[in-house]
Amino acid sequence: MNPKIIIAIDGYSSSGKSTIAKATAKHLGYKYIDSGSMYRAVTLYALRNKIIDKENLTVNEEKLKTRIDLIQINFIINNKLNRQEICLNGENVEDEIREMEVSNAVSFISKIKFVREKMVRIQQELGKEKGIVMDGRDIGTVVFPNAELKIFMNAKAEVRAERRFKELSEKGIDVSYADILKNVKSRDHIDETREESPLRKAADAIELDNSNMSETEQLNWILGLIEKMNKN
Repeated sequence: MNPKIIIAIDGYSSSGKSTIAKATAKHLGYKYIDSGSMYRAVTLYALRNKIIDKENLTVNEEKLKTRIDLIQINFIINNKLNRQEICLNGENVEDEIREMEVSNAVSFISKIKFVREKMVRIQQELGKEKGIVMDGRDIGTVVFPNAELKIFMNAKAEVRAERRFKELSEKGIDVSYADILKNVKSRDHIDETREESPLRKAADAIELDNSNMSETEQLNWILGLIEKMNKN
């Protein structure tokens, strides 16, 4: 039996990281962690508690700092839907964190140093036993710099916006493609230029542009990398 490893999948917003990470984890019998959902949960908490000014998208960092340790995040398995879901202080918020209000504000929360430090501590604890696939923006560079396999995913902004539009529309959420494309480009800029853990490709990460790839093709590509690693 091959030893368990950590697989870090980083990349741009709506590049399909979560979908392929889930499929990889399922195939390998690994644990899957969506790190982005953790920042979304903190954002939802901040919105609910008026820590974010919804009009100007500004964050009261002092107020959030006094409450950060009140924010408890954990994951549960929904056997009915066969998926992992996130809980915020004991409440399942898996669907609510995907709404546009959270999407528009999450980059302003995720760039805050003390928020990232807390999330990274939780993520590293989750990966102690290995056998984990985690996706996000800084998994291979900050959370697990020694991960055995690092992948950096990308796709054209228009392709990513179309995927997001389809996903939300299928859930019955009324959104426009133009708004989503604007959100995707805005998040790219914020993620790339933020001071704390900016989005960047780790030096030893393997890049995958999946603009024209199916989910099956992406999974087979990753499994091929793992098979090659195990032979070496």
